[in-house]
Amino acid sequence: MKPSLSPEENRMYDKIWHQAQEALSVLLDKESQKMIEPQRNQVFIFETLATFYIKYVQIFRNLENVYDQIIHPQKRILIRKVLDGVMGRVLELKNEMVELELTEFHYFDDILQDLKLTPQQLDIPIPKYFLKEKLEVIKGREKILAQILADSGIDPSKVKYSLKSIPLDEAVKLIQIAERARQGRLRALFMKQIFLQEYKAKQSKMLGKKVMDPWAAALRIQKAWRGFYECKNTEKLREKEMIFLGMTPPPLFNEVSATVIQAEKVDRLRNEVQIKHEEDYREALVTIKNDLKLMEGVDIKENLQDQIRHWFIECRNLTGTFPDYPDIEEGGSAIIFSNKTTQQVIEDIIAKQEEEEKNEKRKKKKKEKQPKKAKKQKKGKKEKNKEEDEEWKMSPSVFLPAMKEGNNTYKDIWMNKDESWNFSQDYDPELIKEEKRRELESEIRVQVDELMRQELKNLKLAVDREREHPEKARKKEKKGKKGKKKEKKAKKDKDLTADRTIESLYKELVEEGLLIQALKVNLSDYIGEYSYLGTTLRQVAIEPMPSLLDVRQLITLYGIWPLGSAAVHEKAPLVKSLLLVGPSGVGKKMLVHAICTETGANLFNLSSSNIAGKYPGKNGPQMMLHAVFKVARQLQPSVVWIEDTEKTFYKRVPSVEKMNEPKRLKKHLPKILKLLKPEDRILIVGTTQRPFDAELQSFCKVYQKIILVPRPDYASRYVLWKQIIERNGGVVTGALNVSCLAKVTDGFTQGHIVQAVKGVLTDQRIRRQTYKPLTAVEFIMAITSMNPVYKEEEESFKNWYAKTPLGKKRALAITGGSTEKAKDSGKKKE
Repeated sequence: MKPSLSPEENRMYDKIWHQAQEALSVLLDKESQKMIEPQRNQVFIFETLATFYIKYVQIFRNLENVYDQIIHPQKRILIRKVLDGVMGRVLELKNEMVELELTEFHYFDDILQDLKLTPQQLDIPIPKYFLKEKLEVIKGREKILAQILADSGIDPSKVKYSLKSIPLDEAVKLIQIAERARQGRLRALFMKQIFLQEYKAKQSKMLGKKVMDPWAAALRIQKAWRGFYECKNTEKLREKEMIFLGMTPPPLFNEVSATVIQAEKVDRLRNEVQIKHEEDYREALVTIKNDLKLMEGVDIKENLQDQIRHWFIECRNLTGTFPDYPDIEEGGSAIIFSNKTTQQVIEDIIAKQEEEEKNEKRKKKKKEKQPKKAKKQKKGKKEKNKEEDEEWKMSPSVFLPAMKEGNNTYKDIWMNKDESWNFSQDYDPELIKEEKRRELESEIRVQVDELMRQELKNLKLAVDREREHPEKARKKEKKGKKGKKKEKKAKKDKDLTADRTIESLYKELVEEGLLIQALKVNLSDYIGEYSYLGTTLRQVAIEPMPSLLDVRQLITLYGIWPLGSAAVHEKAPLVKSLLLVGPSGVGKKMLVHAICTETGANLFNLSSSNIAGKYPGKNGPQMMLHAVFKVARQLQPSVVWIEDTEKTFYKRVPSVEKMNEPKRLKKHLPKILKLLKPEDRILIVGTTQRPFDAELQSFCKVYQKIILVPRPDYASRYVLWKQIIERNGGVVTGALNVSCLAKVTDGFTQGHIVQAVKGVLTDQRIRRQTYKPLTAVEFIMAITSMNPVYKEEEESFKNWYAKTPLGKKRALAITGGSTEKAKDSGKKKE
């Protein structure tokens, strides 16, 4: 039986798609209006940008869900095109907001309230197709990497840990201690039983031989039972109330239900159907084109020839000479006959001739009047520039035309299309025929153009006795020579490893430890909560520390989206390098590995400690970087990670580290950043916990975006404690006060919390949870031996960030200077 989605599911996803497209068309209309209107009120401008940003994120979420679930191949192609456009537009709006507010972190509390959305709905999703579409490539690459590591004897998965041998005397002592402890426990239990027997005997002697009345005894039993029953009943009612209010999870909350298992099966089947339909669609593209070529190819050729011949004759009758045939570079006859009749073409020719005559007359007049009007024009330009600076206009978007085109295609083809016949949601052959007919026509047109050029020459020789002017031929030769010169100039870039294959370079980098295996960590594992006081603090002119959810969003926008989509990376605002700054244990390394996991990127480690002693000599660093970036380009997307990157930009190198030469890459990194093009999906990521030791100017030149990663606030700590305990096998009950834990552990990082949870939740402690629930005291005792991040340290990071170019601009804007002055001062200091 062929696996497929049910018709109801197909209709449901089609409905979501139609709703998303309607919302997109409304938003595109609003944007086109706002692009024209100039504004001066900064608050209004930010609200406009933020509203567009939030709405685009919602549209993207719906479209991404539809793209993942829908199985129709032609619909998926269109949705993918629109998805890339929406992604790029979100990045453009983010860039606009950063330039306006002069900060990487924004707070939308008021706007979210107006739109009736929760902060969780603002979380930016990572498209599933980033990994789905190149799953086989990633698996193949992982196998090759594992094989190279195994051959070189450094495969971490195959390392066998040998147990240390213990001397015989120590082994005997351990056995004796364990045996004595066992005997002591048994003796204590025996003594307890004797004590209880003696106590009962004493009690019976004291009471004597009094016999209780059976009714009184029954009343006592009833009283005790009713009290016990009511207590249990009230506990159950309280639990139900807490579940209803959403304060505690339901009893089977963490268990995988049958519906979830069924949904996973359907998801697997859907993926199989998607792959099969795409294969059928690719085959149909070839077969339908071949059929059209056989059936309609001859007719198309004859029609084109007749059309061009008619054009020759009409031009000869109107102008007295045969026209010049367009070159191949210009597009040939396609330019002349693009959606036009022969009469319209003739009218265009006459209009062009009239325009050329008018332009020649205008040029002569302008040359005479130019020196007189030069001074007046300069003054006018200056005044206009001043007015433009005061007024703000939304910068033109690269992605809006693509989105409009996709939206128009949806309206023309899919909006009112009747698909009652297409039960299995397979490809539509009629749409393929239309597309391939155009392709076939353009291919045949090239052949026809060659024939008709020759025919035109023969006509000119036979009728007009005209030949090509020697000047035109010389111009063409010159153009050809110029093109060759440009090609020669482009080939001047030296390839230091021209004689080496990518496979050999890949193997070398793995053996040297420069190309490493990324840990399997998802960005969703970086747990955090939204900052609910951001807007309030900014209204009082206090710059709040960013929340962990804000950091996660920036990693998605600047790291994962551009690396995952080639179309977005080429056109969106280019981010070549990121710097993650924060104290130890806040998850900087985890974020680097998460970028690689979510995009399937290669991970290169160029940390100063890792490259010490490798590729020595003067040309060693250049050779190493050339090899790294050559492989990174070939196997993109790639992430180049520099851990403890402040060492590369040390103010003064400590005497202990002078032997390692930590500043080897300092001169080379800016040059490499200049060579990175929009087509290269390579991201340089630096992590540091001591940015104060580095030279700020050179540091900020290399790293385009600086993200401050803070310690977790109360809301994030509450979520962290709860989720990490549950992930490590712990059960959160009423006995464990998570709120108390979150309050007491202020200043401790995610690393501290994970370490404390793993220390407490041993295998033995997990087994004992049924009769001895977890308490907050156990975790507090484990975390007291660790050093927290104090406020002074957090303030030092904040003060350092205020010295960065963006931090300076923001500080100047807060203290009363305008954003324009801030931008100007930032540019001068940079």
